[in-house]
Amino acid sequence: MTSGLRKGLTSYGDAGFSLFLRKAFIKAMGYSDDALERPIVGITNTYSDYNPCHGNVPEIIEAAKRGVMLSGAMPFVFPTISIAESFAHPTSMYLRNLMAMDTEEMIRAQPMDAVIVIGGCDKTLPAQVMAAISADLPTVVIPVGPMVVGHHKGEVLGACTDCRRLWAKYRAGDMDDAEIEAVNGRLAPSVGTCMVMGTASTMACMIEAMGLSLPMSATIPAPHAERFRLAEASGKVAAEMAKTKGPKPSELLTPASFRNAQVVLQAIGGSTNGLIHLTAMAHRSPHRLDLAAFDQIGREVPVLVDLKPSGEHYMEHFHHAGGVPKLLAQLGDLIDLDAKTITGQTLREVAANAEDVPGQDAIRPRDNPIKTEGGLAILHGNLAPRGAVIKQSAASPKLLQHTGRAVVFESVEDMTLRVDDPDLDVNSDDVLVLRNAGPKGAPGMPEAGYLPIPKKLARGGTKDMVRISDARMSGTAFGTIVLHITPESAVGGPLALVKNGDMISLDVARRSIELLVDAAELERRRAALKPADAPEETRRGYAWLFNETIMQADEGCDFDFMQRTGKKTETG
Repeated sequence: MTSGLRKGLTSYGDAGFSLFLRKAFIKAMGYSDDALERPIVGITNTYSDYNPCHGNVPEIIEAAKRGVMLSGAMPFVFPTISIAESFAHPTSMYLRNLMAMDTEEMIRAQPMDAVIVIGGCDKTLPAQVMAAISADLPTVVIPVGPMVVGHHKGEVLGACTDCRRLWAKYRAGDMDDAEIEAVNGRLAPSVGTCMVMGTASTMACMIEAMGLSLPMSATIPAPHAERFRLAEASGKVAAEMAKTKGPKPSELLTPASFRNAQVVLQAIGGSTNGLIHLTAMAHRSPHRLDLAAFDQIGREVPVLVDLKPSGEHYMEHFHHAGGVPKLLAQLGDLIDLDAKTITGQTLREVAANAEDVPGQDAIRPRDNPIKTEGGLAILHGNLAPRGAVIKQSAASPKLLQHTGRAVVFESVEDMTLRVDDPDLDVNSDDVLVLRNAGPKGAPGMPEAGYLPIPKKLARGGTKDMVRISDARMSGTAFGTIVLHITPESAVGGPLALVKNGDMISLDVARRSIELLVDAAELERRRAALKPADAPEETRRGYAWLFNETIMQADEGCDFDFMQRTGKKTETG
């Protein structure tokens, strides 16, 4: 088996010449023959001035390179796409698959025996793991880590749960311009990802539980020295994997490891986006994620991690309480502890080594959970034939069973223009409905599902309403919000049939979301639907590729041609 510089030679019709030319050019960088004979560890560089979440990536790279060289291998850093949530138009999800393709092809195209992927901001980690699964090269994941907390008037702040909470106060007139501006400078006091249980932290926790990163990698704060020591240790592991040619993702990502990720997703009160990303990751493998099985896991697995938006604490508190290893220990037989990790250890060994922190209350024991059921529930009904999701752990208990009148917004733009109109016919018992915000309809399934409370209701004291859509929402958000309604309205899903004034019934205990309109009337409405014209911008380039091949939420929103074909094994 070829390794190092001999891997994947450029095709000139003469392998000897290809290697000769490759060495000649790389020596221009000052490398010796000794360095060039070593196994190679590729390291992705996702630093970008547009991506403050990845502000520590240069330091992580240097520490990882140090670890690789200390173990006798040669690191090569290469750039890939970097996606920052709040700097991506129209939405970061629109670019996830592009980043996955970029990362996969650069892993394949360049000589390396193992790869370290460094990511954090919401779509980067899933894109990188999707790429790693498809390329199937020994892979070590290094998350960039969460920010440290901020403070305002004696209150602890965390992006971006408190971004939304305090913006809602500002919209309601309970905070003035000067104070919201002061808050704006205190919500993100360091580089790193959101320090609540948002999508970035959710993905990092699941990836650690799947054995693709070192213990504690999900929770170490981004600026802490411990983050860089972990990067050095990750470099050492990657060097050993380069020498031994394994383990590959295909050896680690078994049905048991995918199930472990689902258990952790429920136990941490994780982001609804985590379900889409995990589904996409599974579909790149010989396995698949079944929504019914995932919901059953949620009925059996309690929420044990007391973090916002489902609880009270922040990621640094989770870390100092023992992190994912301590959570695995508390979950016990709910986890397959015999699953392997990149170090060769089992999760049983990882859990056995978890630190015991007297008095900590960020990770609860199973007999004293935050919530008795998992964070996410899967809903079905005539509005969501293929499913929808709600983060029940962050919803208002009184609204988990609710029937209300539909107030319909045709698009994100329509909602933006009308939601604060004083003449909007809406009251606090209504159900806000947003459509044409799914994978095709928006496009890119933006995080618009967290519909704002209409200003006139917010100023009257309304804090939450039932809101439903085919969109996503940030993992940092909270409220009684039904998301990922599938099929989406833009492809003819039932959400397209809802009219203002229709009654909608939500019953989370029964896992149902129903439009209370008789079937005959719905068929009449369906017959009158006009197919949507593809926008001009979707007729060329990446927009065309996205529009033509994007799959629905229950399939992970991957491109249809990127899934692994063949028989699939259930992971629930």
